[in-house]
Amino acid sequence: MKYSQRGFSLITTMFLLAMLATLLAAYSSISRIEMGTYRGIRSSANGFNVGEAGLNLRAETIRATFVGYNRPSGTSPSTTNPCVGANQGSGGFACQSNTFGPRTVTSYVVENPYNLATYPVFKPIDPGERYQGLNAQEYEYASYATTKNAQDKVEAQLELRFKSRLVPLFQFAAFYNKDLEILPGPSMVLSGPVHTNGDLYLDGGNGLDISGQVTTAGNLYRGRKNDSTCLNRNNRVIDPVSLRALFPSCPTRRLVNASDVTLWNNMIQMGVPVVSVPSPEELDAVPGKTYFDKADLRLVLRLNNSHVAQAIEVRDTNNVNVAAATASLAACSGNITGVLGANKAVNAVTAFRDRRENRNMTLLDVDMISLLNCLHTNRATIWGGKLLNDNTEGGLVFHFSVSGPDSALQNSRYGVRVRNGAQLRPTVGGASNPIGMTIVSDGAFYLFGNYNSSNKIPAAALVDTFNVMSGNWNDANSNSAIGSRVPTNTTQQLAVMAATDSTGGIDGAGGQGGTYNGGLENYPRFHENWNGSVTYTYRGSFVSLNRPRHSNGPWVYGNPVYTAPVRNWNYDTSFNTAQNLPPITPRFVYLKQQLFVRDYEQ
Repeated sequence: MKYSQRGFSLITTMFLLAMLATLLAAYSSISRIEMGTYRGIRSSANGFNVGEAGLNLRAETIRATFVGYNRPSGTSPSTTNPCVGANQGSGGFACQSNTFGPRTVTSYVVENPYNLATYPVFKPIDPGERYQGLNAQEYEYASYATTKNAQDKVEAQLELRFKSRLVPLFQFAAFYNKDLEILPGPSMVLSGPVHTNGDLYLDGGNGLDISGQVTTAGNLYRGRKNDSTCLNRNNRVIDPVSLRALFPSCPTRRLVNASDVTLWNNMIQMGVPVVSVPSPEELDAVPGKTYFDKADLRLVLRLNNSHVAQAIEVRDTNNVNVAAATASLAACSGNITGVLGANKAVNAVTAFRDRRENRNMTLLDVDMISLLNCLHTNRATIWGGKLLNDNTEGGLVFHFSVSGPDSALQNSRYGVRVRNGAQLRPTVGGASNPIGMTIVSDGAFYLFGNYNSSNKIPAAALVDTFNVMSGNWNDANSNSAIGSRVPTNTTQQLAVMAATDSTGGIDGAGGQGGTYNGGLENYPRFHENWNGSVTYTYRGSFVSLNRPRHSNGPWVYGNPVYTAPVRNWNYDTSFNTAQNLPPITPRFVYLKQQLFVRDYEQ
């Protein structure tokens, strides 16, 4: 019996050991399966992430191409075995490989045939979206990516469909790349959208109405930036449904919260993404810069080391004097008498003092009508036979600058002035009329008298600072008492991109307090005794991307600089139509994702 029990125990033990071995084997097998599954999931996830990064790189390349005023071009590989052998495509749509650690992602781009429609194709941005109501030029693309590991095994296949949206900056009544303050004393109406990449401060002395979407990448405040006050006036953002007073009670500056603006039907949006804009250096008279390269005519007032004018030269894209063209230009007659002689179409002027900059200025002075006459009469020698109705870039682009010892300084004593431009049309027989005109300058810009005020065409100025002189301006009074500088009613119709002072720090984001910069209501720099009774009529769009690079005089109101005009200002609603935008209108570009999918068949 004893031996029988021992045998049974032995059999039981062996059975249990066998069971345990089976369980261990099963556990080991399950563990291997789970480990393989985990590794597969991790590998798949890593492949997915790498593929997504590859797609984002291709999308950003497309966006950057548009930012540079170019359009992506090339051919895509065929859909059968793309990116294999000779099937690589070309240009901006070709196959491209990027390595991320042990993985490689190969991607390519396919352009939607819709893009090939007549250029430009503008579509309104849908209600509820950022920048609703604006028109954006849309281009659609699909990007495909395949991720492989170090063993050349496919880990992920992805597809991204997106739109590249080009939004012209001149579709905003006001667009700032920094903090924006709108604090007018008299009542003011802005009949267009407002955007800032910084903070926005709203406070009007007698009322401020904005009849367009308000977007800010930073905070929205009711009240002033330079101090804590708020005037408690009826300031409104007008939505399509009704007129709503914007927070009527504000004894002190108040931060506006998201809950405060829910009734505005997305007309007020805060904390939107910062959008990329052209750098101020793009205005420079340097080969390779966008506006200098694309200009139809480049005029440079050349000074010697003693700041004495030597000549006004026609330059090529390499910034080299074109001698024959310069000689033809010098022979053209006009209404300006200056350093280079009498009755010139373009001249150098030194008898002018800018009281805000508190220095004498040397100006490249341009009689616009006489210049247009000159370009028509001497088109073969000056600019290669072009006609004035040239439609490249949407019309004529002129780059005007001064080259002298302090051209690069922040307190430069140089500038450009344009006069006699009430109609941007030549007066000589047989000449064609410009269909649009944009003036570019990297220095201070002075606009003298009525400009584009009749027979209006799309017009713009892209400049360092924007200065207004009425039609009654006289250089001889520039250094006299403010009472001698008596303006006359003046109308100017053009979009402007120029730099402005900043409140509270160098970049306008250095905190609240500090000296007031004058606000949007003092975006144009005035130099006369308007005295609140003479009217400055303006139709256009105000864009400010930075502080002045060459004209750093601070905003000062009253004697000896200026007194304010009656501001008859409004956004030019014709800019809502693509064909009415000025030539080479600056724009920002952002991407809108349409579809993001993964192919699980491999």
